[in-house]
Amino acid sequence: MSTAAPTQWKTLPAPDSPAAWIERAAEVAALLATDAAARDKAGATPYTEIQLLKDSGLVTLLGPAEHGGGGQDWTTAYRVIREVAKADGSIGQLLGYHYLWNWAARLVGTREQWEHVEAEAVRHTWFFGGAVNPRDSDVVVTEDGDDLVFTGAKTFSTGSKVSDVTVLEGVLEGTDRHIFAIVPSDSPGLTFHDDWDNIGQRLTESGGVTIDGVRTPWASAASYVDKEFRPRVYNTLNVPTIQLVFISFYLGIAAGALETAATYTRTKARSWLHGGYDQAVDEPYVIDTYGDLTAKLWAVEALADAVAAEGQKLHDAPDEVTEQSRAAFEVRVAAAKARATEVALEVTSRIFEVTGARATASAEGLDRFWRNVRTHTLHDPVAYKRREVGRHVLTGELPEPTWYS
Repeated sequence: MSTAAPTQWKTLPAPDSPAAWIERAAEVAALLATDAAARDKAGATPYTEIQLLKDSGLVTLLGPAEHGGGGQDWTTAYRVIREVAKADGSIGQLLGYHYLWNWAARLVGTREQWEHVEAEAVRHTWFFGGAVNPRDSDVVVTEDGDDLVFTGAKTFSTGSKVSDVTVLEGVLEGTDRHIFAIVPSDSPGLTFHDDWDNIGQRLTESGGVTIDGVRTPWASAASYVDKEFRPRVYNTLNVPTIQLVFISFYLGIAAGALETAATYTRTKARSWLHGGYDQAVDEPYVIDTYGDLTAKLWAVEALADAVAAEGQKLHDAPDEVTEQSRAAFEVRVAAAKARATEVALEVTSRIFEVTGARATASAEGLDRFWRNVRTHTLHDPVAYKRREVGRHVLTGELPEPTWYS
């Protein structure tokens, strides 16, 4: 991967508009694309790739401008994730999860807490990881004077070894109170395992983690004041926001697959010997397939952008979020998630119909797009997203906040 562009960024002013940040993300994607297939195959820990995100400024996109951050909102963040994921789905996911965990302080913390975290994150260019997986047993949190002690394990911890700080979540022993805290990723007792060996999203460092007596001050417990939780409806906006991040890198991967396939069709694909055409780009079925897939992708991108804009209104007025507005937003996100999943899977599998048998060579790496989408779209069953939409249409029911709705 070239280092020329990161060196150049050091002499340039930071982007100052959503369009400029998206263009910066496209520059990052262009670098990632040069060896994306080879890096996917090697499966090495993506230290260089994360440094690229830092050098480009993308990691501080949501950070406050007064501290040197990008000062952008979620609508831009989703577009940036999508742009990076066009070249490398794993790095797009890592960036998206970083934004989520960076934002977690604002989601559940007090103003004093999130202002401190966001300022420090920009100042030190922190890259965030998270050890929060509701399908596993709860991490147990115990009190020890002015400290909290986290003990347990999680199957997945995306970002793990490449992160500077990690978001922990557990339940205070003897209660039903959940506690979030941010700790340094090199904290004693925090052990990341090299056991992520899946067919897709190979560079996301999503392996397991052991949390063995990790200590943090009570004062770092998000949204606790004098050891008492201060709830807001806004605290429940985590799931729809997470799902929009998923949608973003699904659509980015699909767009990258379509662009890569189109380049192959233009430059390498052969027309069918009995079709009567000299070039693959003139084959009617090839033209029709690209038109069909592009139309479907554009449609779901438009839906995702519209839903993101609806969500930004909630982020802009967090104290005004109601159970009704939050639930209505979740239904819209569920609809976008369902369509993005279906379209991304269709695009990444059907590109082989218009590239031909030679395009399945491992050197081309076209399979990585489908493997990446197929792996992450199993995160939670998309049928339950359709159910949220269907029940709302038929009965007016709105989903209750859970870890997945």
